[in-house]
Amino acid sequence: MPNLLFYKKGLMVWFGLLAFAHAEAQGVDSMAYRELPQVEVVEKARPSVTREGAPLQRLDRAGFDRLGMQDLSEAVRRFSGVTVNDYGGIGGLKTVSVRSLGAKHTAVNYDGITITDAQSGQVDISRFSLDDVESVSLSIGQTDDIFQTARMYASAGALSISTLKPSFETKDFHVEGQVKVGSFGMFNPSLRYEQKLGKKYAVTLRADRLRADGRYPFTFTNGDIVTREKRKNSDISSLSTELNLYSDWERNGKLQLKGYWFDSERGLPGSVVLYNDYHKERLQNRNGFAQGVYENRFSSLFNFKAQGKFDYAWTRYQDFNPKYIDGKQTDVYTQREYYASSALLYSPASKLSFSIAEDAFYSTLAATTPLCAFPKRLTSLTALAAQYKSSRLTATGSLLGTFITEEIVRGNAVNDRKRLSPALSLSYRILSEHNLRIRASYKDVFRNPTFNDLYYDRIGNKNLNPEKATQYNAGLTWSGQAEQFRIAYISLTADAYYNKVKDKIVALPTLFIWKMMNMGEVEIKGVDANLSSHILLPAKMALQIDASYTWQNAIDVTDENVKTYKHQIPYTPKHSGSASVALENPQVNISWLLTAVSERYSLPQNSKANRIAGYVEHDLGVNRTFALKHGSLRLQAEIVNLGNVTYDVIRYYPMPGRSFRFTIRYIL
Repeated sequence: MPNLLFYKKGLMVWFGLLAFAHAEAQGVDSMAYRELPQVEVVEKARPSVTREGAPLQRLDRAGFDRLGMQDLSEAVRRFSGVTVNDYGGIGGLKTVSVRSLGAKHTAVNYDGITITDAQSGQVDISRFSLDDVESVSLSIGQTDDIFQTARMYASAGALSISTLKPSFETKDFHVEGQVKVGSFGMFNPSLRYEQKLGKKYAVTLRADRLRADGRYPFTFTNGDIVTREKRKNSDISSLSTELNLYSDWERNGKLQLKGYWFDSERGLPGSVVLYNDYHKERLQNRNGFAQGVYENRFSSLFNFKAQGKFDYAWTRYQDFNPKYIDGKQTDVYTQREYYASSALLYSPASKLSFSIAEDAFYSTLAATTPLCAFPKRLTSLTALAAQYKSSRLTATGSLLGTFITEEIVRGNAVNDRKRLSPALSLSYRILSEHNLRIRASYKDVFRNPTFNDLYYDRIGNKNLNPEKATQYNAGLTWSGQAEQFRIAYISLTADAYYNKVKDKIVALPTLFIWKMMNMGEVEIKGVDANLSSHILLPAKMALQIDASYTWQNAIDVTDENVKTYKHQIPYTPKHSGSASVALENPQVNISWLLTAVSERYSLPQNSKANRIAGYVEHDLGVNRTFALKHGSLRLQAEIVNLGNVTYDVIRYYPMPGRSFRFTIRYIL
């Protein structure tokens, strides 16, 4: 009965927002629309990275092309304060952690709706192609955008992916074909088609195919013995497709419908230990979702948005080994999620806005494992936010209410969870004549245990408490130009932060098996700095320079009587950074990228045996775009890991050495 009452209350709030929005639309004087001249918006306004009250970093398609980026993880690595956990190879899993809080605290947003995994809590970003992406942004803490889903308020950081929107200025259709080939058997063709359907509708279709054998060489060191090996069972074959329908009904609002399907089959090469670098594990993923976003600005006072999504994820894990009765073990996991969200923005004055957002989602997990609990989770999120925004001051505050209830088939489910999470951010322009700003933000978030944390065979623990994280940030930002030095644009940001995580969920050994426990407390102190500059040069040339740096002191403060007290937490470098230089000229564009990471440790104890060496990697690329009579042709060539550096991101998962990639893209 409590679950049913909760479900009814959630629906009442959601439909109440719909009813209010409809009533407001009916009450607006339609004559006001006929008095306004028609204005065509050709580009969406972009948030300023220096005006935000909390750190925001952004890369767009022009930046991807300028630097020759081919993979989403390559773009994300350019951001400061980010760790991309990479298990190696073209098909290796890749997850994102912000400021050492863990990948499960980072939301991945795809065209306005969050991508989720209730089973593990981590999203593999390698399945998203960069070819169809318009921009990627990373926000940390409380963002200034209060007109968003309640789910976006519930994370410590958010990676937002915006895909390309169709534009029809000269003709009613566009075709883009691309082929990438590279080392280790990589072959990656893709096709994108855009079609205008009358004045109010447009459709886009994209298909992307990837295959690679992944047999790259690496150096293996065991004591004084150093050998050259080749990675095995790291092949991948994947297909992703996406269909979008765009509707613009002018004063009746806008609607975007999206259908997505991803199918992959890959080998899991496993870790390289004691010359045992061959594993026979296979992983197959099938993931599809259908989502819709409706938005309508009823008047200067009210803006309404409604979103819905159905998500299906199927995973099959197989391990081929004579120790099993049939020579193999097969586990199949199936997840489903039903999601609905509505948000209302109220702007009573030009500088003042209020918003309310209500999200409800229902998640299920089924598995073929013998002790699967078949959990079902119903979550309600309600966010209230207010913002004051003038030319000099931006102040944003929010309060998120969370309610979670669960059911399982075997045994008793965990107790219902309730929590209020406040957040606040401020940005102030110090001098009216110069864009120099100070900013500060605070956010309280918590991470509910995943289905695996609670119910996974034998190691799950139903007594787990949620992880609680508190974030503080203070920084300076500046942007401007220096015409006397031909600097068309320059921006600088520097932020100091302090995070604290309580009840950290970790796996600890008990008498015979490992068990999930609330045993961790972590303090994280750090500094992020970013520089971006565009310099105009003679002879129609230009130079784009970008750099980022992160210092982090992320230490375990759980128990001062244990060996790991005040040791750096695993896989967190104290120093990391990146730099890129792109030279644009009429003949050929040249790009250079550098990534540097200091030493890390694979286990909580910072001993010599657990140390992972740091590395510096260089990439070099050239590209040129040719204007043709019917369309354009782009040619690109890259050398990845120019110095053939041997390194691991995750210990015993060697990364590829020097490799080559070639791309040809034709747009009609």
